[in-house]
Amino acid sequence: MSTPTPDFDVSNFERELILRNMRIEDYDSMVAMQKACFPDMQPWTKEQVESQLAHFPEGQIVIECDGKLVASSSSLLLHYEDDLEWHDYKKIADIGFIRNHQPTGDTLYGIEIMVHSDFRGMRLSRRLYDARKELCRSRNIEQMIVGGRIPGYHLHAEEMKASEYIDRVIDKTFFDPVLTAQIANGFSLQGLIPNYLPTDLQSCGYATFLEWKNLDYVSAGKRRFRRTVRPVRIGSVQYQMRAVKDFEEFAQQARYFVDVAGDYKCDFLLFPELFTTQLLSFLPNERPGQAARTLAEYTPQYLELFSHLAVKFDTNIIGGSHFVVEDEKLYNVAFLFHRDGGIDKQYKLHITPSERKWWGVAGGPGIEVIQTDCGPICIQVCYDIEFPELSRLAVEKGAQIIFVPFNTDNRHGYMRVRTCAAARCVENHVYVAIAGCTGNLPFCENADIHYAQSAVLTPLDVTFAREGIGAEANPNIETVVIYDVDLELLRRHREQGSVQNWNDRRLDLYRLTETRAASGESRS
Repeated sequence: MSTPTPDFDVSNFERELILRNMRIEDYDSMVAMQKACFPDMQPWTKEQVESQLAHFPEGQIVIECDGKLVASSSSLLLHYEDDLEWHDYKKIADIGFIRNHQPTGDTLYGIEIMVHSDFRGMRLSRRLYDARKELCRSRNIEQMIVGGRIPGYHLHAEEMKASEYIDRVIDKTFFDPVLTAQIANGFSLQGLIPNYLPTDLQSCGYATFLEWKNLDYVSAGKRRFRRTVRPVRIGSVQYQMRAVKDFEEFAQQARYFVDVAGDYKCDFLLFPELFTTQLLSFLPNERPGQAARTLAEYTPQYLELFSHLAVKFDTNIIGGSHFVVEDEKLYNVAFLFHRDGGIDKQYKLHITPSERKWWGVAGGPGIEVIQTDCGPICIQVCYDIEFPELSRLAVEKGAQIIFVPFNTDNRHGYMRVRTCAAARCVENHVYVAIAGCTGNLPFCENADIHYAQSAVLTPLDVTFAREGIGAEANPNIETVVIYDVDLELLRRHREQGSVQNWNDRRLDLYRLTETRAASGESRS
């Protein structure tokens, strides 16, 4: 079998989102962004930025999208003192030169954060705040303090005091572009600072005094009594199939679940197999094989939608699976949309009799292990999880989580997927997330009825969830289940578990060999 050749270029739908330390070469782009973000304020001089980079390069962070600078954050370290003039921005930031930066300081002070107006709504400020928090954790910094703008206040300044406006923002009556985001990122309000930055006309010179505490902080001389964890948050969608009038109505339904995953800060969100067959409800009624190929024509819109959502809501999305035509063959393909803008894919390898009969689907070339910002993962589309060899090969390549988008029409089919997924957890010491469709699509042949119970499954041992079920939806109810898996616990289980299936394999009696259809090469 030859390697499938795409009839479309996935790279056309990818975005390259990079969070990195600032460089002096970014200066011109930063000034342009500052003028757009803060038109009433004087932008940094080149000497100020050079000084910031000289004194504390780790504290100066930027985000670029497709090579364009779209967000930045600046900070310094100080030793906390009650009588420090936190209210005086010019003094605390040394007029932007941060020559007062103290390398051994216990407090990270944020002096500026900005997001380009064309890229707002993509939660880039959260990424910057998360980077600051990670800096605090890695350097054992006790807290972060910021003097936050309240740019929405000028709209209400004639009718209320700044303190009243802040109360309204905190109780969600008002939305403030800065304060609302800071509260959502875990900051607590400590006070209000008048005349903080008089040139900030939108905030009428006011700023909030906000604090974030590093719960991992360890005082000098004290021992940390805390077990190491590597948490990964997984969301698994139980998606209800219903008739839609066009692609936008389908997109709206999918967007809702990604929004939920973003709010809950999921690292991964898993959609079901072939949930895009929902689009058949508004397409012309054709024989199943032709209908599947017509559905494949929506691949560009599908890729554009989920690539955008993954970046905007800062969540890696396994976009279920979708029909794709390559070399005139029809494939069932699962796409992974990385939250940094990249796209990977996994073909369904084992095709059920029904898929062959109704749609004429062909099997893909081989199993992939995909590197993500949460470690290596594997996607096995529905029927594939019922073949244990695939999981063995994937784990041998480093996979720690297996994602299984499935689509079954009755409980028998669902239980085959569920039972085999649970077995893969025990056999290979991995987590497995499964997500399926519920609901009905009348008059859509081979996609008319659905049965599902989405879940996140774990190995079976005393350190894991009871019965190996981390989280589980009620059957056939549209919802999303969310569960935190611990990769460090997984590592310990493999080494010290009650049983150690992976280590106890009899390789002297049997051995697994991979043959890839793409190259004809085998590995033993």
